[in-house]
Amino acid sequence: INSLGDATFIGAVNASAGTVSDSKGDVRKIPRSGQGSAYTLVASDAGKAIGGTATITVPNGVFAAGDAVTIMNENSSADITIAQGSGLTLWNATAGSNAAGGDRTLGIRGICTLYFPSSSQAYISGAGLS
Repeated sequence: INSLGDATFIGAVNASAGTVSDSKGDVRKIPRSGQGSAYTLVASDAGKAIGGTATITVPNGVFAAGDAVTIMNENSSADITIAQGSGLTLWNATAGSNAAGGDRTLGIRGICTLYFPSSSQAYISGAGLS
């Protein structure tokens, strides 16, 4: 472990004796953050599963290349909107095109993942996504 807290492993690692963790917790788990109202994603949501029941906005210029965020429509009786923030290009991975109008709809109990190749672009794909 270096002075920044980064660990480098060379050769085999036996993690059965404990857990491997970072600032978000056990690296084998995906932390969940529940949002009960309209929500705009923030940088600290990278690597998390965001549970929502209302519109979730994906802003431009917030995430770094390589970041990923999962969104779940949970505890809801209606679809939710995943809104494309101003200046963000939201690519629909299933359709292979820019998302029509930018916004996407996530059906009841649907789940999708956003992957950011840059701070101004995201690919979106998932179940219940239209």
